[in-house]
Amino acid sequence: MKQISIKPAILGIGTAVPVYRLEQREVASRLAEALQDYPDSARWARRIFHQCGVVTRFTCEPNLLEPPKQCRYLIRESMEEVPSTEERMQLYKKESVPLALEAAGQALADSGTEVAEITHLLTVSCTGQFLPGLDSALIDQLGLKRDILRYPFQFQGCAAGLKAICMAKDLVSASPQAKVLIVCVELCTLHIQPSARREDLFGASFFGDGSSACVVADAGIGKLQEQAVFTLGDYRSVLLPDTAGEMVWEIGNHGFNLYLSPHIPRHINQYIPAEVEHLLGGSHMPELWAIHPGGRGIVDAVQAMYGLTDEQVGPSRTVLSNFGNLSSATLLFVLRELRERLKAGQSAEAEGVALAFGPGLTAELLRISYIPSGAQAPLKPDQLYV
Repeated sequence: MKQISIKPAILGIGTAVPVYRLEQREVASRLAEALQDYPDSARWARRIFHQCGVVTRFTCEPNLLEPPKQCRYLIRESMEEVPSTEERMQLYKKESVPLALEAAGQALADSGTEVAEITHLLTVSCTGQFLPGLDSALIDQLGLKRDILRYPFQFQGCAAGLKAICMAKDLVSASPQAKVLIVCVELCTLHIQPSARREDLFGASFFGDGSSACVVADAGIGKLQEQAVFTLGDYRSVLLPDTAGEMVWEIGNHGFNLYLSPHIPRHINQYIPAEVEHLLGGSHMPELWAIHPGGRGIVDAVQAMYGLTDEQVGPSRTVLSNFGNLSSATLLFVLRELRERLKAGQSAEAEGVALAFGPGLTAELLRISYIPSGAQAPLKPDQLYV
C-alpha cells in the first residue's frame, strides 16, 4: 500500500469589481437629499454611513450615481418607478458573468493552472439567479471541460465563500488529482431599497459589488511553491442557537429584502470563542486572521475578543474600506490582501484562522497556513493510502 501526502491549498486568487465607483461621502449626501422629508432618517443615515468603515465601493448599476430625483433606487413617490425584482435579475444576469470571468481568469493565471486542468467548478452567489446558470456560462466562455463536476452554492449568504473553500478542501483530500475552481460573484447594490426605514438604510450603507475566485489543489510535501499559498487545514461549520431572526434575506417584489440585527456582534462574542477553541484543539492562538468584514462591528468584536493588533485585522478593515461588504466574495478579497502583505514583508510560514458569518446565524471557521514562495508545504499532511 502506497502512502500519498496531500495538502490542499489555495494556489491562486483573482478579484474583480465593476467600473462604477461609489464614494461613501457622495452617496450619503445624495441619500440625505432624497430623505429631506424624513429628517430623523436622514440624520441617522449620515451617521451610519460615516461610521460603517467604508470609504469606497463599486456597483454595476450606473443609475445609483445619478442625482436623487433620477435615481430609481432611492425613495420615490410611486413604487412603479422602482426597479422590480425581474429587472434587477436581468441586470444581474448581464453583469455577473463578465465579473466572474475576470476573477476566474486571474485566479487561473495566478495559480499557473491551465483551463483544461480544472476538474471541479464551485459557483457561489446569493444576490441573483438565472438558468442556465453562472456555472454554464463559465464553462462556455472560459472553455472548461463540458463534463466538469459542478456544484452551485445559491442563496447561502456571506459565509458561502468560505464554505465553498472548505468543500474544495474535501474534494482535493479525497482525490489528489483534483483541481477546483471556485468563483463567487455578488451584486449587492442591486438590492438597495427605496426606503426611510433604518433597517434598509443600514443595509444600503456598506454593501458593494464584486467577484472573487480561487484555485484549490494539492500542494503536497516535496512540492516547491512558485507562488505563496495558503494551505487548508481543519474546518468547522456551526449553526448558532437562537439566532435565526438576526440575519434575514428574503425575495421581495423590488429586489431582495435584507435585515441585519444590531446584536450580531454580541452573538459572535457569546458563541465564537468556544467554536475557535474547538477548531484549534488546544493549540496556540494563531498569528494570522482572515475575518470576513460583514460590518465594522464584526471586525471590532473579533479584534477585542482575542486582543488582536490593528495589523492583524488590517486586511479585513482595508477590504471593508475599499470595497465594502461583498457578501460571499469578500473572504477571498481578504485572503488576497493578507497574502500580498505577507509577501511584501517577506514573511516566513505562519498559522492562521479564517472566519465568516452568514444567515442562520452560520459561522464558518477554517485553519490556514501561509507558505511563502520557494518553500515546501508543511508537515502533518492529510494522508491517502492507495
